[in-house]
Amino acid sequence: MNGLPKKYLVDTNVPKTANLALAPATIPRELTGCVLACVEAVEHIMKKGGLVMDAGYEIFDEYRQQLSLKGQPGMGDQFMKWVHDNRWKFPEADRVAITKNGESYHEFPDHEGLARFDNSDRKFIAVSNAHPGKPPVLQATDSKWWGWKGALAEVGITVHFLCPDYARAKYAKKTGA
Repeated sequence: MNGLPKKYLVDTNVPKTANLALAPATIPRELTGCVLACVEAVEHIMKKGGLVMDAGYEIFDEYRQQLSLKGQPGMGDQFMKWVHDNRWKFPEADRVAITKNGESYHEFPDHEGLARFDNSDRKFIAVSNAHPGKPPVLQATDSKWWGWKGALAEVGITVHFLCPDYARAKYAKKTGA
């Protein structure tokens, strides 16, 4: 996590992937390094802070639906509890207002290459785009984002792939690229 900006948005698949560390013997070989990278990422954020979220807590609600508020048993669940316990302590500038616009958001960038971007993930991009620092989105295993990284870069949004080899290979397999 060294050398990265101090602010981040965290796609839900990062803490979910970190939770796989609970059963190391069941982790597919191609995800071993990815799980470790996700564990390190959520540990870093819990120690150093820097999490950026939306003011309406749509991201928080998505976390809550897929992770345990009890903070256990996994590292991703610990992250969920940390977010729950600390979200009101985040600097106001890191609780970004976004406005729904049908299935999307007014703050979602208008770019032809993002027209088919998943509706459920648009909140992450809208928040990054609306934040003055355009913080990167940490991404683990959603290979579709690999195909959108160029268009996102064109609008000034960075995706930091914690598992780039996995995302690239999975994207290539899905698309034949």
